[in-house]
Amino acid sequence: MKVNREKSAVDRPWKRKFLGFTFSWDKKNPRVKIANPSLERVKAKIKAITSRSRPIPIEIRIKELNQYLTGWCGYYALTDTKSVFQELDKWTRRRLRMCVWKQWKQPKTRIRKLMSFGVPKQKAYEWGNSRKKYWRIASSPILDRTLDNQYWSSLGLRSLMDRYNQLRNRT
Repeated sequence: MKVNREKSAVDRPWKRKFLGFTFSWDKKNPRVKIANPSLERVKAKIKAITSRSRPIPIEIRIKELNQYLTGWCGYYALTDTKSVFQELDKWTRRRLRMCVWKQWKQPKTRIRKLMSFGVPKQKAYEWGNSRKKYWRIASSPILDRTLDNQYWSSLGLRSLMDRYNQLRNRT
């Protein structure tokens, strides 16, 4: 049987995706990776759940995220791309910080909430009255420190990295 190399791509599997997976281009040490369209879909779903225009409590958002990301992580845990899970974890928390900042709305509320997290009054006043938009503030050092991983864990958000490591160690 004669194989048409242009159509089959047998010699370049990194250009093909199968069930959401692809391979690295390293021929000596190939690794299983998540295909780019799959990453775009998961980001779109996270964006939909953490949309600023959805007026739902943060607990419900976290419940929906946990439900979706637990299943997604279970499916893609056999990949060798730990950094993708780390980046998604960070990005998801930033999206949630953006939602919380929007829920606080008024500068007075923002200042009060920041001070309740232990931010000094002057810093709370500076950041609470900031003109920066939601996405920019979500990565600010002040929100990053106050709404840290421990805060999200206390609200019930499960870490993608913890789930990934748990699934990888089991196999």
